Parts: sequence; structure tokens; C-alpha cells
Amino acid sequence: MLPCVMVVFVLLSCACGENPAVQVILTNKGLQYGKHEGTGWIQKELEQITFPDISGSVNIYIGNVYYTLSGVTIKKCDLPEPSVEFVQQKGLMTSIAGLSFALTGEWRTSFGAIHDGGSFDMAIFNIDVTSAVQLGSDAGGHLSVSSISCKASVGDVAMEFYGGASWIFQPFVKHFKGHIIGRIQSQICPEVENSIMDLDHHLQAMNVSFDVNEVLNFDVPLTGDPDIEPSNMKLGLKGEFISIKTHKEPPFVAQEFILPELPGYMLSVGISEFTLNSASFGYFSAGELQALINDSMIPPCIPFHLNTSSMGAFIPQLPKMYPGLLMNLQVYARQAPMFSFQPGSGILDVHVGVKAAAIEANGTQVPLFTLYVDSSFTSEMMIADGKLKGSVKLKNVTLTLGPSEIGIFKTDALENGIRTGMGMALSKLNAKLGEGTILPRMKHAQLVNTVLKMQKGFVAIYSDVQILQTDRSSYLSTSYL
Repeated sequence: MLPCVMVVFVLLSCACGENPAVQVILTNKGLQYGKHEGTGWIQKELEQITFPDISGSVNIYIGNVYYTLSGVTIKKCDLPEPSVEFVQQKGLMTSIAGLSFALTGEWRTSFGAIHDGGSFDMAIFNIDVTSAVQLGSDAGGHLSVSSISCKASVGDVAMEFYGGASWIFQPFVKHFKGHIIGRIQSQICPEVENSIMDLDHHLQAMNVSFDVNEVLNFDVPLTGDPDIEPSNMKLGLKGEFISIKTHKEPPFVAQEFILPELPGYMLSVGISEFTLNSASFGYFSAGELQALINDSMIPPCIPFHLNTSSMGAFIPQLPKMYPGLLMNLQVYARQAPMFSFQPGSGILDVHVGVKAAAIEANGTQVPLFTLYVDSSFTSEMMIADGKLKGSVKLKNVTLTLGPSEIGIFKTDALENGIRTGMGMALSKLNAKLGEGTILPRMKHAQLVNTVLKMQKGFVAIYSDVQILQTDRSSYLSTSYL
């Protein structure tokens, strides 16, 4: 029963007081799917359990016979599908009714100086277990779990002894099976609660911050306790990228948004524009948004060279002042590119500076001029055929002359050239975006029936989840228990 709860935590473990930039909603449909997929695994795991020894005594009229049942293992398990449901503002209630086991093991008895032993079969019928679990969060933003209550009962036990003098005390089974029922019943809830504590320790050890690459770290602690309703559970996560080098916080904060429910899906995820913009600021603050362009980087198919002669078509005085010299362009972001989302589309604003220099024969670089390029792009995204697809269009571009060591010159022709170049680049990009990128597969599951909707301030993703058949055993490995 408890591993059904673990299925849910593992699915979420892909998840304060601040507005969450990422929201995750697990619906009752997703909860029931996790329960269903976990039931078969639970049955297999139960069959591998070895029980502790059971000792006691029974009076057979001529004295007490002391017995020990050891090496008890499960031969067969009849596991009805558990019941799992959300409990308003608390957590989860899980229960199993009618669980039965067929066991086997060894018996030993002592009666005075007489010792005997053999094997036995045992059947335990109609075990009922109900457990309530509280979900919360700790100071570090980890999901926490604790036991609220547990109830367990065992309906009946049947035993058959073999070997030794089993025929002597077989008729007395009815006298000590009550003791065995009591021992089994008394151990169920402590074991359940120990498993819950083990799960909580595992959750506390899970990372809530990940290095994406050598530049960015992704911070995803919970921003508060889970919000639990009878139909779903909502998690809010920080969802912020931070520069590993500078650790600078962005000069903006996550705005509150409400992730609307779309009926019929197991999982809903909302990602705010703050998350993307924090990544952009992280790259910017780390000085990663810059590049040095020289003539060798110009594709051979383009009839243009990065030198003063070719640039003379746009800046007439340049080849006269610096004839026949190669050039380079230092391209840099003047500020972090910013994303914004609107219903059905997204907008990206980019503000770039370009410092041009001429390269003399001795390698000396002579500053020429600085250009400011301000551009805006619109984009559309969708998920189709299991792929993320989209398109990008140039909304606007303007070119402004900044400081210039060669005097004033008109920028209209350069602006048109940049617009043409951007158009060619976007045409190639859109061809790739149209083909789409396969949605990333999680380690043990994949998203299916996925829908993406762009809303004001955030992107909403609705999906079902399919546990991969080949990974089921490792998916709920003991590292999660």
C-alpha cells in the first residue's frame, strides 16, 4: 500500500513564501494511474519479504510447548487494488482491504528436554490496512511526509505443520493462532510508519538545485506546502536559474499566475516567463552573451567579406580612411534578452551592441564605430506528434549609430542588410522548428497526449504520463524507499 504513495512522490520528483515561477498539478487521474501501475510492483516486492521470527508458547494440557517460527517468506500474495485519495489540505489516504498471503517457513519446538522441528505453511486472510499521510515542506524546500494515522487488522490465520512430531500439536493450532494474529497485526503499522520515515529521509536528501551546465544552476525548491484538494494536489516551485559565476539575483521577481485546469489530464505544469528570463539574466550576468566575429566566420556562400572595402557599400568614408583592412565585430548584449508571453504567442526583445574595429597589418585593432541593434521577435509554440514545434518571426529591428571614430554615417542601408540577414537566418531556423524536437523523456516515464498553451505571463503544459514497461523495476527501486 505504501509504495502506491511512493509512486506519486517519484512522479513529482522530477517538485519560501515567494511567488512560484513553476506550478505543478497532479490530478486524481494521475494519482489513480500511479496507484494502478504500482500495484503489480508491490505484489512482486511483497513476495521477496522475509518476516522476523515469531516465538511463543502453547499449553497442551501436560505443560507448555515453546515454539519459534523462522525463515517466514511469502509464496503467494493476493493483493486487491489499493484505494488512494487526496485528503483536503492534509495529504493522502491509502487503504487495502482483503489482502491475503500464503507463507512458508520452519518451526522449532521445545518441551523440557525434547526438541523438534520441521516446516509449515501458513495462510493469512483478510488483512485490512488504512494509512493517512501528511504532506508538507521543510525549510529547505523539500517535500516532507509524515504519518498521521494507521489502522490494521488481520481476519484469520490457517496453519499446517509438517515433519517431526507435528501431528502432536497440529490439533492445538487453534490455541496459539490468536497469538500469531496479534503479533502480525501489531507489526503492520510500525512497519508502515518506518517506511514513511524512510521515504521522508529520502525526500530530504533529494537535490532541489541542479547544475544545468557550467554557466547556470536551476533552483527548484518548494515555495510552500502543497495545496491539496479532493481532486488534485498543487505544488509551487521557485523555478529560477542562477549564474554559477556571479550568483546575481535578477532585477525582477516572479509574478503571481493561476494555472487553469484542463480536465482529463494527469499532470499540469505552468512555467512563467520569469523562469526563462532568469536564465537569460544568468547568461548575461556571467558575460556569456557576447561573441567576436571575424571574416573567417562568414559563410562562403555569402558574397560579402568583413573588411573595410565591403563595408564601404554601407559606410562610404570607411575604405577611404582605412583602405583594404580586415575587420572584426564585437557583438554583445547590452542587457539581458527578455521573454514575455501572451495568449497564443511569445515575444522576445533583444538589445545588442556591435563594436567594429579595423585590423592593421601589425595586428593593432583600431576602433571604428559602435552600433546599437534593437530587435523584437514573435514566436508560436505547439506540441504535436510528440514533438515540440514552433516558428519565429521578426517583428521589428532598428539600428542606431552610437559613438563613432569615423564620423557620422547613415544606417538605413545597414539596417536593411541586417533585416535581410535576420530573415535568412529565421528561414533556416523555422525549417528546423517545423520539423520539431522530440519531447525529452524522463528516466522512467514519458509524457503522452501532451498539449501546450501559451497564456499571459506563462506557458501551460497538460499531459498524461506513461510509465515505461522496461523501467518499472528500477523506477521504484529501493533508493526511493
